Amino acid sequence: MLKLRQLQRQKREQAIQNGTVPTSRNVPVSACQLRLRKDLDSLDLPPCVSIDVSECESNSRLYISIIPDEGYYKGGRFKFCATFKDTYPIEPPKVTLMSKIFHPNIDLQGNVCLNILREDWSPVLDVQSILIGLLMLFLEPNATDPLNKAAADVLVANPDQFRRDVVASLRGCQVNGQWYDQVM
Repeated sequence: MLKLRQLQRQKREQAIQNGTVPTSRNVPVSACQLRLRKDLDSLDLPPCVSIDVSECESNSRLYISIIPDEGYYKGGRFKFCATFKDTYPIEPPKVTLMSKIFHPNIDLQGNVCLNILREDWSPVLDVQSILIGLLMLFLEPNATDPLNKAAADVLVANPDQFRRDVVASLRGCQVNGQWYDQVM
């Protein structure tokens, strides 16, 4: 039995040297990475959403781009970074918008207020659920659960003014004394 194991080990080492066996089999894959692979394989992306998975394998990070085709934020280009801890899917990823925008559910630091990324998270939710949730933030901003109270107050009090403020902020203008990133 000992000789058999030695022969197997020698064959494997020789195959690795010859380049016939991928060395990635020697690298352990975490449960998080396995789940992410499964989630990404089953994605059905809407036309206004794209994903960059180039850093997904190395550090469990996805870059998500959304260009809403309707609503207050129509035509804006929004890039999110979703960072998945080793505890995914037990815990949700940390999702951050990489631009400063005027939105009731996204603060000036890019933190996102989305119930499925907090108290309503469940391991049955996946990347597809997160994408739909982010897209819905742009189609139907929620003034009842704000991170940016000033934006929520304008949305509730005067939706026409909110629309004007959103358009100005997407163009990189100043709204209520705060400068925003140009995302149009």
